[in-house]
Amino acid sequence: MARKPIPFDRVIKALLDENTPFSPTYLHRFSDLEEEELDALKQVWDQIQPTRRLALLSDLEEISDADTLVFFDNVARIALNDEHGAIRAQAIRLLWLSEDAALIPLYLNFLSDPEAEVRAEAAGALGKFVYLGELEELPEKTLHEIENRLIDVVRGKDQALVRRRALEALGFSSREEVPLLIREAYQTNDPDWVASALMAMGRSYDKEYEPEVKRMLKHPKVNVQLEAIRAAGELELESARRPLLDLLEEEAQDSEVRYAAIWALSQIGGEQVRETLEKIAEETEDDEELEIVEQALDNLQLNEEISMMMFDFDIEDEEDLKKFGRQIDLSKPEEEDEEE
Repeated sequence: MARKPIPFDRVIKALLDENTPFSPTYLHRFSDLEEEELDALKQVWDQIQPTRRLALLSDLEEISDADTLVFFDNVARIALNDEHGAIRAQAIRLLWLSEDAALIPLYLNFLSDPEAEVRAEAAGALGKFVYLGELEELPEKTLHEIENRLIDVVRGKDQALVRRRALEALGFSSREEVPLLIREAYQTNDPDWVASALMAMGRSYDKEYEPEVKRMLKHPKVNVQLEAIRAAGELELESARRPLLDLLEEEAQDSEVRYAAIWALSQIGGEQVRETLEKIAEETEDDEELEIVEQALDNLQLNEEISMMMFDFDIEDEEDLKKFGRQIDLSKPEEEDEEE
């Protein structure tokens, strides 16, 4: 017998009760809200404690990252109009996977938001729409408007975090101005800018960046090394296979770096990759690592099947080949402190 949903008025009452912790059992109730439930939430939104509003959105983001069947977009849209910048920024993060083109003008407006955190999140979120534009799923005029605004941000005088997020978003763009912006960022020798440049390189699917990516695979700064490893995977650099296999042999390393190398190898494939991943799966005592390796093995299998299938397709040019084989990473960037 199906359990009856929690009455939404009870959820609203709990949100407004400042003296009692908000129960996690209510969180899934925010998925796929009915119109009258959304209206009820809108009416009381500003009465909810700001810290609770922010915590709610953060909790919903965590759930949506783990469960693709939930839908919290309508809650996030309410929060886009919140008076607090941190809440507006969190709302954008909750909408990260949405491909609704109606969000584009909102995000473009947010590039002028008084809070740098909001501007940075909006710039990053526009990357998805640059990618969709490159796939001709958006009007060319809309794509160019997004690209123009992001290019202006990168070239402008906003805080570094905002400009870096704009550069990362432009990684998907085929605009002729973009490679120079990426290389200028790479050549700053500032670790944060180099990391953003590497992310953009990986998103470009342009193997002309192979030397720059390989050069950073053992960078002492973890954020730079991580993005180099991810870019090597996105670009499917066969020349990075051996360095990444060697990296997995090292004992003392950051776990995130190790997991990134495992995933990148599943994208690159080739000699010794399957054997290495299967060996790790057999020997690891870490449940998290085992889960990642199993996912990587599934991805490796998928990529091998795609490679075999491509021989049966009539690929007209290199761009078609790129679009056919491309599996992009649209994961959210790690939250960072605002920079002066």
